[in-house]
Amino acid sequence: MTDTATPAVARYGEDAEAAIAAVSARVRNWDRWGPDDARGTVNFIDEAKRIAAAALVRRGETFSLSLPFDNDGPQNGWKRRINPVHTMTSTGMDTAESMGLPHGLSVADDCVFMPLQCSTQWDGLGHVFDHGIGWNNRVAARTVTSEGDLATGIENVAEPLVSRGVLLDVGRALADGELPDGYAITPADLDATITAQGMASEVGRGDILLVRTGQLTRVRRGTGWGTYAGGPAPGLSFTTAEWLHAREIAAVATDTWGVEVRPNEFPNAMQPLHQVLLPHVGMLLGEMWDLDRLAADCAADGVYEFLLAAQPLPFTGAVGSPVNPIAVK
Repeated sequence: MTDTATPAVARYGEDAEAAIAAVSARVRNWDRWGPDDARGTVNFIDEAKRIAAAALVRRGETFSLSLPFDNDGPQNGWKRRINPVHTMTSTGMDTAESMGLPHGLSVADDCVFMPLQCSTQWDGLGHVFDHGIGWNNRVAARTVTSEGDLATGIENVAEPLVSRGVLLDVGRALADGELPDGYAITPADLDATITAQGMASEVGRGDILLVRTGQLTRVRRGTGWGTYAGGPAPGLSFTTAEWLHAREIAAVATDTWGVEVRPNEFPNAMQPLHQVLLPHVGMLLGEMWDLDRLAADCAADGVYEFLLAAQPLPFTGAVGSPVNPIAVK
């Protein structure tokens, strides 16, 4: 064990593969909703949960939690991820005469090329596998093919993702608004944030949990995106897997590129928390969400719960999707 052990190494030792296997066995939700399930923990959101969430709306104010989808986005080309390419296919310069339309009518049209996970987005259940096995004990090679995700495509959760949202502003509760890069958020940190914000911030069954680290705030003060897409970042510790599972939350999203702390806590690891939460727990992960304006409002009125609509676009067979989440207070 290293002298300056991360929370995960301190708890599980340095063998990442053994830790992933042990934790996965404890939190596995396979067959909890039947062998054909394609929604995972989104199943925790039911009609009663949405009715209760709707009752949280008091002022009717809306907050978009999305970054702009444009060519100035955070991507740097890793894994062929680029920023959106927006192209006009017809413009205001095209007149009615050239279009052949009657009565002086002319139109503008456009199209977009973009990786589905290049900006504010959900990681779908078919995005990550553990030793070739995906959500609900499906074989990756037969589930996600060149035709797309044949079983757990993002379209399966395009309708139900409306619930109570809870913001845990860990950056504000534990630091001066921003956690340093490389900070691993532990279960104790999440509990301390709930205590600091008030027990109305308690997270439970069917909630969509939003965790603000403050990294996006720090990036915005700089001269560009830098290493935001894939570089060092604060984020959830691997030790939060059991905390998230025990509370039966529907999904979790953060203001960082990868949800979990980077560099990852184990030597030579690559997103070990993803390797547990997506294929074993069945939990969607939201990345690059803009939580700053919502966080400022929550700090001002002391209310950290709200109605949250966060449906992905129903791209059939996709393993992720852009999203424009809307919080309503």
